[in-house]
Amino acid sequence: MMKIRSLFLYSSALVLAICLVFGLPFGLFVMRPVLPQQPTIISIQPGQSFTHIAETLEREGVVSSAFNFRILATLKGASRQVQAGDFNFAAATRPGQVLDRLVSGDTLRLQVTLPEGLTITQIAERLAEAGYTDCQEFQRLATDREFTQSLGVDAPTLEGYLFPETYRFGAKLPSRHLLRFMVDQFNKHLVQKWLDSANKLGLDLHQLVTLASIIQKETARTSEMPIIAAVFHNRLKRNMRLQADPTVIYGIENFNGNLTRHDLHTHTPYNTYTQRGLPAGPIANPGAKALRAAANPADVPYLYFVSKGNGSHKFSRTLREHNAAVRRYQLRHVAQVEKNQNEQSSDTAAPESDTAD
Repeated sequence: MMKIRSLFLYSSALVLAICLVFGLPFGLFVMRPVLPQQPTIISIQPGQSFTHIAETLEREGVVSSAFNFRILATLKGASRQVQAGDFNFAAATRPGQVLDRLVSGDTLRLQVTLPEGLTITQIAERLAEAGYTDCQEFQRLATDREFTQSLGVDAPTLEGYLFPETYRFGAKLPSRHLLRFMVDQFNKHLVQKWLDSANKLGLDLHQLVTLASIIQKETARTSEMPIIAAVFHNRLKRNMRLQADPTVIYGIENFNGNLTRHDLHTHTPYNTYTQRGLPAGPIANPGAKALRAAANPADVPYLYFVSKGNGSHKFSRTLREHNAAVRRYQLRHVAQVEKNQNEQSSDTAAPESDTAD
């Protein structure tokens, strides 16, 4: 109570002293809150002059006088302590409170959680939903080879190298800085021994990321990732097609959610049904667990797997076993869905052939 009273007396004395020195108009300026006509974001760039900042605040209706605001900052010794960033002003605020926010760096910050397995396009959509203003440039730079190489990524796009986690940043942060931070996070989480293990398996970094992205799209179960990795490694060793549905889907522009036999037989650089080896590049942005699994596959002989419909998979060593598993799980599931929806579709992707998924 004594501290509050002392603070009140000190503030009152300060305002009185200001009024005596600069007159009543300045005292009213200091004491009167200002309500902007609408919520506004003030962007302050590094090295920007305080005069320019004060004029912007007045123009946007955050303070009533740029001249008086400069005087206040000079009296507080704060004109050189303002932080760069985006500041959101929506409520009625006294000039002193405005100045305190500028000095403390109380900037507008977005929080965006990017789960494992999103593509560049899906990440841009998440950013837009969160209020990020540079999404188009984000997508353009993420698919610009010159920019990707400037970040140390030897690939035509940053697909696969944007690490999934929760990011907090200013709404007007330039996309090149955001992309650089995401790639830095990828590099920070990439373990050297994973690279060493991948090299022993015949994979360079880009191939490791590509395989990890496929694993990430095939399962969300951490326990299954090394087994699925083993299936793909075993098939690569035997020069078998990977036949992974997510790679086909990635190569289809504006995929409608219905993967057909026609899609499986339509060649794209990402269709692992029509070509051997890995696809042209990553099909999503994998997390650390998928990267680790791609570099450290389980020691199992499986060559096939099929979804059980509950998030887990049935693994098989031979095509005969796999076809039986397809009939048991996948075809039965398709039949049940068709029955429930009273639909008939002869073009459903449930191949009983040499397939990994």
